[in-house]
Amino acid sequence: MKIVIGSDHAGYELKEFVKNYLVEKGVEVEDKGAYSLESVDYPDFAKKVSEAVLGENILGILICGTGIGVSIAANRHPGVRAALCQTEFGARMARAHNNANVLCMGARVVGIGLAESIVNAFLSTEFEGGRHARRVDKIER
Repeated sequence: MKIVIGSDHAGYELKEFVKNYLVEKGVEVEDKGAYSLESVDYPDFAKKVSEAVLGENILGILICGTGIGVSIAANRHPGVRAALCQTEFGARMARAHNNANVLCMGARVVGIGLAESIVNAFLSTEFEGGRHARRVDKIER
């Protein structure tokens, strides 16, 4: 599995932590920016990550100040199911029930320890299919 990660300036430091954490675990990570704390616009990075996750075995992670902006921006792209997660339970359900392919987090909302737990839950949970597949299909249509 490959992870494509991106953030705006507000999410930059948490993005760097998550990226390094994943690389240390042996996960392939592609960083789409931002690359500094210089002010940038989150829709630009949501677009880059959203376009990248449409490939096979690719999931995305987007981080801004609250996670709200990147989740709204990412969900504007066909085929993207971005979920704003602030708990491990939410991350598990986003994957298991909604087949989310982009995890969104807010750097000003979740700390490093919680972000690590959320990422682990998101990446270790598989889509359950079944009745949930019918619902995800309705979203896609």
